[in-house]
Amino acid sequence: MKTHSYFRLLTNALTGAILFTATALQAADQVKVTDLMTKDLVNFPGKEVTMITVDYPPGGTDPVHRHNASAFVYVLEGSIVMQMKGGEKVTLHPGDTFYEDPAGVHLVGKNASDTKPAKFLVFLVKDKGAPLLIPVNE
Repeated sequence: MKTHSYFRLLTNALTGAILFTATALQAADQVKVTDLMTKDLVNFPGKEVTMITVDYPPGGTDPVHRHNASAFVYVLEGSIVMQMKGGEKVTLHPGDTFYEDPAGVHLVGKNASDTKPAKFLVFLVKDKGAPLLIPVNE
């Protein structure tokens, strides 16, 4: 009876550890987008500007996507790797900028580090109410 009890306890402990590890690994790869503000462009009817921050955890990546917006990126901390379809891959550091045109497909967006977080600010000039990100199958 004691052996059976210890086996059950060990099985429960291992199951809990596996679930905890899987949840932690899934959370570590999630990119956090914070919406700071959205304002209508008064002199350009039907257009708005949205300001967001993007936080990459260590090793964090974006899916291939587009914005259907003019996106202006400013790196706040860490280093990020960006590449647009037809363009070269670049590594950006704090104070560096990057631009995505409305028709561009963003092939690579990732944290350059597997140990340190990265954060950047983005201004998107887009159609009013348009989504921030549209996944693309490339």
